[in-house]
Amino acid sequence: MKIVTLLLFFLFTTIYVNAQVVPKDTTKMGYVVMENDSILNDTIQLPEIVIHKEKLDPEAKKQFLILQNRVYKTYPYAKLGAERLTVLNKGMANLKTGREKKKYFKIVEDYLSNEFEAKLKKLSRKQGQILVKLIHRQTGTTTYELIKDLKSGWKAFWSNTAASMFNINLKTKYAPYDDNEDFLIETILVRAFESGRLQNQSPANPVDYDYLTNTWESRAQKLKQ
Repeated sequence: MKIVTLLLFFLFTTIYVNAQVVPKDTTKMGYVVMENDSILNDTIQLPEIVIHKEKLDPEAKKQFLILQNRVYKTYPYAKLGAERLTVLNKGMANLKTGREKKKYFKIVEDYLSNEFEAKLKKLSRKQGQILVKLIHRQTGTTTYELIKDLKSGWKAFWSNTAASMFNINLKTKYAPYDDNEDFLIETILVRAFESGRLQNQSPANPVDYDYLTNTWESRAQKLKQ
């Protein structure tokens, strides 16, 4: 059994059982960005845009800054989770018997619960959705698949069902070449890495950002024709 599944199980057990909306004020570029569930519970409805060359209208810019705030909030959890999993995998690899692994598993379980639970309870639904994508970006595996490895397919099914009540699909993949929101997330990350706002950690599947940007630019040009 892969210890890599453990952290993801705790991350999203906490999210879908305790999901709530907590106002988060962030002033960016003259806007006061707030999480407001009555307005922002649904997926952000942005047109397909290439943000570094297209000038956004005020509403689109506001929505982009809200997305940026969510990425800033959740990326550190995804990064830390990937780092922890690397260490835990090494620890599990050194154990030989099932009893040793079970004991180690329990110790890690308690540790992760104490480290993450209180903070993750404060995430909003949309932040939880972004975190699911970022976890896939950093580990290369969906949360659903990780839970399935750990707790069997039946547990994964019910976990995903419960998460869907809070608009969190644990099967969601990070797909910046296909999903415009994911392209915007990647853009936010690249800019944040370059500015030092976030610390870069290589994704599980490398993203060629120049090629990615050209892809979306070509799509934007076709829409204008």
